[in-house]
This record gives sequence, structure tokens and C-alpha cells, in this order.
Amino acid sequence: MVMPLSLLEKSVEKRISLLLKDGRVLEGKLSGYDEYMNMVLEETVETSADGDEGRRLGCVVLRGNNVVSISIL
Repeated sequence: MVMPLSLLEKSVEKRISLLLKDGRVLEGKLSGYDEYMNMVLEETVETSADGDEGRRLGCVVLRGNNVVSISIL
């Protein structure tokens, strides 16, 4: 099993996909994170769980306790 912080360390400056507790999916370039898994994403696009094309959010600061899963794109 891959630990979340080690995955984030390898993912800095790469595109990732995050599944949030409310079912939304955020895709963007990870520019930073902290020990609580709070993250800063750039060039972020939000999509809903049913796959509808999302809206562009730009730079997003995301609280780590809202994240269900992390995937490298």
C-alpha cells in the first residue's frame, strides 16, 4: 500500500486527480502540500461524479480532510 504523503511527494509538479467526499473530481497540477495533506492545485478542472464536463477553477487550495482518493494522471 502506498502512503498518501509519499505519493504526494512524488506527484509535485505533476497532474493528479482527486476524488472528494461530495463526489466531485478535481484534476490539476499539484504545486504544494503540507503534513495534513492540504494541497495547492494549479490549472484545476472540476467535474462531477457522473462525468459531466466541469468548470475551470484555476488555482485551488484544498483542505486534506475532503479527499477520498488521489491518482496520478
